[in-house]
Amino acid sequence: MNLIKSRLIAALLVLAFSFGMEGCRNAADNKQNMSKKSADAEQSAMTKRDQSGADGVVPVFGNWKNYTVEDGLHSDKVFTVRIDGNRVWAGTHDGLSLFENGKWKTYTTEDGLPHNGIVSVDVSPVDGDVWVGTLSGLCRISSGKFTIYNQFNSGMPNDLVYCVYCDGFDVWVATGGGAGRLDTKTGQWQIFTEQNAPMHEPWTYGVSAGDGKAYIAAWGGGVIEYNLKTKQFRDYVDPDGEMEIDLLPNDGVVHDITTATAYNDGILWVSSYFGLSRYDGKNWTGYFDHDSGLASNFINFIRVEGRVVYVCSDNGLSSTDGTTWVTYKKFDNSEDGKAIVTKGEEKKEIAQSPAISHNFIIGVDADEDELWVATSKGVSCGKLMN
Repeated sequence: MNLIKSRLIAALLVLAFSFGMEGCRNAADNKQNMSKKSADAEQSAMTKRDQSGADGVVPVFGNWKNYTVEDGLHSDKVFTVRIDGNRVWAGTHDGLSLFENGKWKTYTTEDGLPHNGIVSVDVSPVDGDVWVGTLSGLCRISSGKFTIYNQFNSGMPNDLVYCVYCDGFDVWVATGGGAGRLDTKTGQWQIFTEQNAPMHEPWTYGVSAGDGKAYIAAWGGGVIEYNLKTKQFRDYVDPDGEMEIDLLPNDGVVHDITTATAYNDGILWVSSYFGLSRYDGKNWTGYFDHDSGLASNFINFIRVEGRVVYVCSDNGLSSTDGTTWVTYKKFDNSEDGKAIVTKGEEKKEIAQSPAISHNFIIGVDADEDELWVATSKGVSCGKLMN
């Protein structure tokens, strides 16, 4: 890989987080020249696998409620959203907003945050503590107390935290200077960079974990798998070595520039600015906007709930179990939009009024009844329809 080109794209990404992220699209669009694979062949490969949702149906959400600064949100530029029981956290350009009892409350550096640019939020399944990844450090909110972690007071790999993920007593971060793992019981950090892991450079953009393994989205290096028991690494890269196209279908991750990972129930999902990948432990499947229901190949983030993955793109939100797709889009110059349900050659559209607040989707979270979406123009909440 051309290292200069990789670092240039990475630098653009930092600026994008500070100014709304829309500028990233051009960087990838100028390079995107995907090979056109047969849709029939792709569909045949999909149907050979059990990729159904928990109840065999990919849920459809609607009756959207959109929140902006006019509703109490601190900023319309929202990077992340996380459901926390009856509460919802939204990381914005200008602070951390909390939705509780129908109202928004925002925390900033005046309350103890290290930076007002909130990129990622997760909630510990062990103690309920809230972990906040910012543009200048990591913050733990516990019983109203704010604790800051950075390179100066801890073993953090870098202060630019793109992703934070809680896995039991471990807290993982993906940063601009490598991935890190904090053992909250001992307070000790473990750092992963190109010095001790199979990365081309220390830039990491996403991390998830499950079944005793962690999956790091390494910028320009595909996915790094770390086995917590054996302490061994395994890297997944695009085997054809082509940075401009996906030369061979389903031969591995669709592109080495990865933006997020999501793991559940034995399935690993990987997003990139050039498409989506699924790995079941034996076989890789690639999905693109020209041969599936994917809204766009330019993917900012993914989150998995059960067997369904939610895909945040620059042109709408998609969800899929690998066979059925539901994509949400807003019409230009209108509050209305549609949900597009796609399965093989079958496609139907469901009118939605109002629709999601914007088509540039940066974060998402879902539970059984609601779907929360972080966009470049506020937060949207959809109710379960099926």
